[in-house]
Amino acid sequence: MFEKILIANRGEIACRVIRTARRMGIKTVAVYSDADRNALHVEMADEAVHIGAAPSAQSYLLIDRIVEACKQTGAQAVHPGYGFLSEKREFQEALAAAGIAFIGPDAHAIQAMGDKIESKKLAKAAGVSTVPGYLGVIADDSEAVTIARDIGYPVMIKASAGGGGKGMRVAWNDEEAREGFRSATNEARSSFADDRVFVEKYIQQPRHIEIQLLADGQGTCLYLHERECSIQRRHQKVIEEAPSPFLDPATRKAMGEQAVALANAVQYKSAGTVEFIVDAERNFYFLEMNTRLQVEHPVTELITGLDLVELMIRVAAGEKLTLRQEDVQLNGWAVEARVYAEDPFRNFLPSTGRLTHYRPPAAGPHVRVDTGVFEGGEISMYYDPMIAKLCSWGQTRDEAIAEMREALDQYYIRGVSHNIPFLASLMANQRFVDGRLTTNFIAEEYPNGFHASDLPPEDPAVLVAVGAVIHRSLNDRDIQISGKMPGNKVTVRDDWVVVLDGTQHPVHLHPADSAAQRIGYTVDVGGTHHTVRSDWRIGEPLFRGTVNGTAVCVQIDRVGIGYRLHHSGSQAIVKVLTPKAAKLDALMPVKAPPDMSKFLLSPMPGLLVSLSVSEGQEVKAGEVLAVVEAMKMENILRASQDGTVAKIHAAPGSSLAVDQKIVEFA
Repeated sequence: MFEKILIANRGEIACRVIRTARRMGIKTVAVYSDADRNALHVEMADEAVHIGAAPSAQSYLLIDRIVEACKQTGAQAVHPGYGFLSEKREFQEALAAAGIAFIGPDAHAIQAMGDKIESKKLAKAAGVSTVPGYLGVIADDSEAVTIARDIGYPVMIKASAGGGGKGMRVAWNDEEAREGFRSATNEARSSFADDRVFVEKYIQQPRHIEIQLLADGQGTCLYLHERECSIQRRHQKVIEEAPSPFLDPATRKAMGEQAVALANAVQYKSAGTVEFIVDAERNFYFLEMNTRLQVEHPVTELITGLDLVELMIRVAAGEKLTLRQEDVQLNGWAVEARVYAEDPFRNFLPSTGRLTHYRPPAAGPHVRVDTGVFEGGEISMYYDPMIAKLCSWGQTRDEAIAEMREALDQYYIRGVSHNIPFLASLMANQRFVDGRLTTNFIAEEYPNGFHASDLPPEDPAVLVAVGAVIHRSLNDRDIQISGKMPGNKVTVRDDWVVVLDGTQHPVHLHPADSAAQRIGYTVDVGGTHHTVRSDWRIGEPLFRGTVNGTAVCVQIDRVGIGYRLHHSGSQAIVKVLTPKAAKLDALMPVKAPPDMSKFLLSPMPGLLVSLSVSEGQEVKAGEVLAVVEAMKMENILRASQDGTVAKIHAAPGSSLAVDQKIVEFA
């Protein structure tokens, strides 16, 4: 077994590998860029080596720097994680030439299956069902349009070396094919240093289901069942689960055996994943093979009890698998939600900055949190904005979903925007609960983007009662202040008015049996009694307790004289006032926001890649105005209506802040 390994990655996956290596008694080496000097994976590792500037092309993608770091520290093997160099044949070959083991497949398998074009050719030659498409290299956007017409719209334009949703576009007509080819090519060049793209038929109403493989290169190749990854946004997976609610045992076995046959054809070694598109009749088509560990591997670990990172390390060290196919059992159900630093209410635009407060839910038998961040750390603009992978487990799918909903309520993040409200909405969506999934799920269920109205309906009485109890507890504490004048007795009133998002709710509180908990009140809201019990302490950001015996977890932020309460993905401003103050509050004017309709504003922090208009130019609705790049993704900004450009406020190459002015219209 190796004594020391280097992790050629960052963030949560680097931390994930370090945890397993530490448990195995293996020392670890982290590598880091300028932006990651104080990152969690650097702190966790036994040693750390600086490898370059913040952009990944100047650090994490430099093979020679990684090899030199291995030589410098005496690392005997490298785990590549996912992304970056994990599927680069040249990386495996460079390590092999230096006598360093690669914790992954051999170069020939990476070359054969890691390239999406070549893997489709190989799969087709092996008799595996593949999606119709053009697998040759496309020269320019005109050729892309010609090919798309031959295949028939809609088509998918994909980067050959792509992954993680980058370098992928769906085109429904010639104009979208041209734009899609350009954007996919640019993203592929920026993210993977490989600008080749191909075109294939876009199958409508598909499911994305993948088979996890594990092979030792010594004759044993196993499939560890499947993962359902159909809940995607812009081809980026959002929710994954294992097993799939759609597959029957016969289809599962057929997909698993076909995946194994494909892996054996290239003498595959280590963990890998074969991805399939599955239609409504359970016909499946080979999509691609990922010759690395997948982001969503935790759900497979939760239902099988296996540590895939440990098994990858053991295989790379030359050990033979002792498992047999019949040993790989299905135990319960697991769901993974990707928690991202992005604003779901602003079309999921990336959010960067410092995590001023960060408190994940407590890990346990039903909850797992894989993260690479910490309170006080920063979400950088240079890398993927993932905060964590939140996983839940239950004996049934319904139990796993319930555990996920509770864990999302407990996830306390401040300082950056995050997508937890959207994840909470997905978990409560009846179509998701029923398991009626396709890769178009988000586009169909949220056709106009995500809004507060898409959150599950909330009984206002619950937040009213909790808000009243929080305020009463603070007042009970305040009257106990020391140094009071003798004979000055103060009592806390029982009648209040709770103002919830502008609506007034008169309430009456009286003490209730706290059932051995610190707080116990019965709150009369509109003639209905709500008994609230909790062990909450003043200053704690999470109010955990029960309302009429039902467990609740409410996040609390103090806002002026009121509170911002978060529950089930939604948030509400609550003020608890005396009846007289409530009457005056109702008379307060509301300040209207400034009119910014004449400006094109940057929807995110990023780089202004190009500007397509000039001062005095007339534009039509839908016309491209600018392209802003953030987190390696190009975002095309279009005119919402006809108009004339009055002034240009930013030049190409400028770094933009959120809501910074780019173009002003007359």
